[in-house]
Amino acid sequence: MAPRAREVQVRSGTEADIGPLTDIYNHYVRETAVTFDTVPFTPRERLPWLRSHPEDGPHRLLVAQDVPSARILGYVTSSPFRAKPAYSTSVEVSVYCAPDAAGRGVGTLLYEALFAALESEDVHRAYAGIAQPNEASGRLHARFGFRYVGTYEEVGRKFGRYWDVAWYEKPLGRETGARRLRPPVSRSAELE
Repeated sequence: MAPRAREVQVRSGTEADIGPLTDIYNHYVRETAVTFDTVPFTPRERLPWLRSHPEDGPHRLLVAQDVPSARILGYVTSSPFRAKPAYSTSVEVSVYCAPDAAGRGVGTLLYEALFAALESEDVHRAYAGIAQPNEASGRLHARFGFRYVGTYEEVGRKFGRYWDVAWYEKPLGRETGARRLRPPVSRSAELE
């Protein structure tokens, strides 16, 4: 007999979710190089992060919740790419699944909901940094139209070794005008 399919609801994250969200994230802090945080967080320490993702706008936090049990299975965020004003139409996206929910379509469900929510926002590009190696995350991002743009080599040190981060980019919203592959840069321009 095939296992019963789970009913999963995707909704905005709330402060009531901070405990399970912190537990999911701390698993990746303690056990993997997926995140370059090295010290686990308390739920109280994670509250500013949660509060920086309102229910609307370009910076979202969505959670996947198993309906029968109300258990949080994972979450996805779109966050500011950089703090400077000209970056305001770019977001950095991240998806995290509970360890026992990874590989079961939760990440796909979360990204579908996030990109649908961002369609009405003034966003132009999404970026994702993926610590290497991570073939599963690379496949997930490719399914959503991300393209590889480059790798920062040995950019982070965790667990006594250096890790590369591959960067991926996805166009969002309406594309206007021709895309410039190499925009001109004046000598006085600040690069960041």
